[in-house]
Amino acid sequence: MRLASPLQSWGALARFDRRDTQPRPTKSAVVGLIAAALGHDRTDDLGPLTSLRFATRADRPGTALRDFHIVGGGTYPLRPRDLITDHRRAAKAAAALDQATGPAFGHLPGQSVTHWYGAPKEIAPDPALGTLIAGNTTRDAMMTTRWYLADAAFVAAVQHPDEELLNRISHALEHPARLLWLGRKSCPPTGTISGGVHTGTLETILNTTALLPNATTERPWAWFETTNGTHGAVQTGDQPVTFHPEHRTHAPRWETRTRLTPEPTIEWDIIP
Repeated sequence: MRLASPLQSWGALARFDRRDTQPRPTKSAVVGLIAAALGHDRTDDLGPLTSLRFATRADRPGTALRDFHIVGGGTYPLRPRDLITDHRRAAKAAAALDQATGPAFGHLPGQSVTHWYGAPKEIAPDPALGTLIAGNTTRDAMMTTRWYLADAAFVAAVQHPDEELLNRISHALEHPARLLWLGRKSCPPTGTISGGVHTGTLETILNTTALLPNATTERPWAWFETTNGTHGAVQTGDQPVTFHPEHRTHAPRWETRTRLTPEPTIEWDIIP
């Protein structure tokens, strides 16, 4: 499969204030992309998708791009019940405001009605009621850093003994049941994704698949999933177990890295 986009982001240790990217697609993200194409929900059992063997080749590694955000700073002059997302705080604040006289904020002397709180942040559903609430209404801005790969293009491949499953995956990637993105929702893929189904191991396929048209090297690096104990193998933690939002889980797996000099017998038919 061809994974190309102006921006990609393959996070492994993402947190709200810092979202990183790996220099290549992760197995978790690619399996998630396949699951979305097949129409799976996050709560669905991944089934045979967890047993796909995975490899990727960096035909165009791209460059790291840092996106720095400042979110939710400043003060707001409207009534609290008009702006606070958290309905519980809004009700309490509104009652105090209705009893206030002058610019003082009820029982909170010295706090101006026109400058008393910042933009709501950390918005999430209330576990009990389902309505949106803000976990943070301070005036301080939240600083976040998000990393992307700019102008990158990769070839990824999966291997499985069930050819019918591979055919369904190949078809779904070009006729997806859900929207697809390369790591984040802001990174939709461009053009053709599926490169078809071919006979052979991952090593054979990536060694015989032509370089992408915008490749920047004739000897790209490639990473192949392998078993523990293989010479030169290193451990990585991106083996998906479940994408359930309440208990998303990953397990370790092993992979090797090598440079390839492809001798193509498989060509690309790409719609850019």
